[in-house]
Amino acid sequence: MRRLGLALTLALSFATPVLAEEGRVIPPPSVDETSMSGPETAIFAGGCFWGVQGVFQHLNGVISATSGYAGGAETTASYDQVSGGDTGHAEAVQVVFDPKQISYGELLHVFFSVAHDPTQLNRQGPDVGTQYRSALFPTSEDQARIAKAYIDQLTRARAFEAAIVTKIDPGVPFYPAEGYHQNFLTVYPDHPYIATVDMPKIAALERMFPDDWRAEPVLVPAVD
Repeated sequence: MRRLGLALTLALSFATPVLAEEGRVIPPPSVDETSMSGPETAIFAGGCFWGVQGVFQHLNGVISATSGYAGGAETTASYDQVSGGDTGHAEAVQVVFDPKQISYGELLHVFFSVAHDPTQLNRQGPDVGTQYRSALFPTSEDQARIAKAYIDQLTRARAFEAAIVTKIDPGVPFYPAEGYHQNFLTVYPDHPYIATVDMPKIAALERMFPDDWRAEPVLVPAVD
């Protein structure tokens, strides 16, 4: 499903609450040890990549956050094809970060509490389809271990009213999205979809994670 018009977006938003828009107070990961010391890469899928990218771009310690596709073949990694919902891809964001400034566990904390609602199956708010699924694509054994432990921790703590449906799929290639999708939240903050669905997430991030907040987002360089 392509991005919805404002009227339909608002109607569906009222019909289906999006917890991530206001943020959810949840405990941080109790397991967060990693052997990595240099820059690390992590891949997250949590609905429309515009908002997920925007959230991670506002975190100290993030070196880059790139919108793209993960879960399918390279030959189908394009917006027109992924929008059909049958490529196996999820809209995803590849985050390169400095673990000395922010850990993978801290990124997970933001992902589950602010960036999206991990209880929505094959959708996120007004967007419906497997391309909007909640998923983690670990790039190391440490990430896979930490991600599983955190989901188990949140499940035991009953941090959400419904079951967490986030899937963990290690070793999945990432393909950057088209240039016009990069930095979309920053470039088009008044776009009806961004203003309605995503800007509340940015406000929640600043409010809930003041020590990690960066006012100036780290942006993907312009592509000609």
